[in-house]
Amino acid sequence: MAAPVVVFDIETIPDAPAIRAAGLADPGLDDTTTIAQAQERRKAQTGSDFLPVICQRVLVISCIFRNVQGLKVHSFIDHGGQEGAAVQGFFRIVDKHEPQLVSWNGGGFDLPVLHYRGLVHGVQAPKYWDMGEDDREFKWNNYISRYHSRHLDLMDLLALYQPRANAGMDALAQLCGLPGKLGMDGSQVYAAWQQGELEAVRRYCETDVLNTYLLYCRFQLMRGGLSPAEHLNEVALVRNTLADWALNEPHWAEYLQAWRLPDPPTS
Repeated sequence: MAAPVVVFDIETIPDAPAIRAAGLADPGLDDTTTIAQAQERRKAQTGSDFLPVICQRVLVISCIFRNVQGLKVHSFIDHGGQEGAAVQGFFRIVDKHEPQLVSWNGGGFDLPVLHYRGLVHGVQAPKYWDMGEDDREFKWNNYISRYHSRHLDLMDLLALYQPRANAGMDALAQLCGLPGKLGMDGSQVYAAWQQGELEAVRRYCETDVLNTYLLYCRFQLMRGGLSPAEHLNEVALVRNTLADWALNEPHWAEYLQAWRLPDPPTS
């Protein structure tokens, strides 16, 4: 893997100012009541209380960074009033390293949220938005166009861009012998944040992004980007790296313990 790979995932919570701007709650309410009313109305309309993309704000952005030096994990976190810095930090990585971006439903959710919140906070990301104006190579392969590969939305691609064929990452990860989601799911993030469990959200997001990275490796095996031997070596590298991370971070120890299924036959 000569080119850097950045696999990313975000966790969001409802944003009261955005809800007010969108007219989804009565005026004059405090933030908590505004969000609760908007969620109740949304659930009555759609069956789910998950609010539209424009009404989300970024809480955590977790990234797995893979280059020739090895595997790293980093999370950009809004500890309070730091959302703009978190979003800028993510796009700074893209602009500096021009990596292969990988996500699961990143084109349908994560990147649109980052676009809107980047706009709100005055974030700069010239390389990310380059579609050939500055670098001619980006005309034919950029981060923005759906069928280009600088951003690989694994869910979108595996479904052949047919929404009715979309699959959940958790189920597919488990089918591939991976732990899948640990600790919580996306529907529990807001409640966890309300209870002051920001670190639990960060840990959950990081394990999610590792699941996505391992699915990306499996995809590379399928498409011929990794040979069977190279795939086994990459899995071994991930396991060994997790053993080091687990010394200081218990969620990686939990992930390793849950990752018990053997790899599938290679022939």
